[in-house]
Amino acid sequence: MQIKIDVPKAFIDIFKPYRYKVYYGGRGGGKSHVIARYLLVSGMEKKSRFLCARELQGSIQDSVHKLLADIVHGDKGLSAFYEVQKSVIIGRNGTEFLFKGLKHNITEIKSTEGVDKCWVEEAEKVSSLSWEILIPTIRKEDSEIIVSFNTKNTNDPTYERFVKN
Repeated sequence: MQIKIDVPKAFIDIFKPYRYKVYYGGRGGGKSHVIARYLLVSGMEKKSRFLCARELQGSIQDSVHKLLADIVHGDKGLSAFYEVQKSVIIGRNGTEFLFKGLKHNITEIKSTEGVDKCWVEEAEKVSSLSWEILIPTIRKEDSEIIVSFNTKNTNDPTYERFVKN
């Protein structure tokens, strides 16, 4: 089964193998939708474990679960492959999407094994401490960390770590 996704030129490198993929800018740039589609297609191609994280996540409604679910339900090919459950999304090949907050789940994050791709959404809010714990946790060979955020403060830890440096 083939799924076709349109990718704006600014995101074309998302399909290349990089440890860090960082997308930032203003609202309405399509970052979240492109990353969500990239992960969904990647999970169809190869059994994968995806961690979708943000600094604060009080409930599943605070995550990108709804965005991913809406994309799955809106595409016949994706809906035939993925089962959207209340707190996870599972692919027919065993691909799984997990959703976690960083700040209040540090121990749980440290024990999350086998992550192929980690998407950190709204990363402008992620603290230095969370990055220090998350980055070594995503240690599977060829794993990726995908960072998306709106540029609000060029002194926040995410901008400092991934853009300035």
